[in-house]
Amino acid sequence: MREDFGNEMRSSIENKQPNSANCFVCGRENANGLGLSFYEVGPDEVTAECTVPSHFEGYPGIIHGGIVATMLDEIAERAALIGEHNRFRLTAKLEIRYRKPVPSEQLLRLRGIVLRRRGRISFAHSELILTDGTVAAEADAVLVDYPGLPDDESMLESLGWKVYPD
Repeated sequence: MREDFGNEMRSSIENKQPNSANCFVCGRENANGLGLSFYEVGPDEVTAECTVPSHFEGYPGIIHGGIVATMLDEIAERAALIGEHNRFRLTAKLEIRYRKPVPSEQLLRLRGIVLRRRGRISFAHSELILTDGTVAAEADAVLVDYPGLPDDESMLESLGWKVYPD
């Protein structure tokens, strides 16, 4: 494992993004989900670390490609959330490149970068990185604003959208 793997990760409340109660990727109350936490590490970059359990495998020892796609989708959307935690976006397009098999039961890092915003559309790039620094999968995403949810912070918190302690 690389010595610096994950050193960008900061577990301070100042740069931690909100989580949902029930989301498959970030839901803190979803016993069947991944339970990821996301941290802003720059003005346009967000990161997360996780170890995906074996019950999310496709082939033995390899995470199912649909789970990989889900994680890439979420980290891209999280990059677009930087500075606007209550402005939700939906994926309009996700183009994935699977480069290497992604092992289960090993520490992985996700990285998302917002490339640009144009009105209600955001463009982001995401990567899933192995401990040796190899990019195992990456994606480019087009995200569009979702206007259907309330933007009142107390209302969103009552729905489970808040920063949960580590």
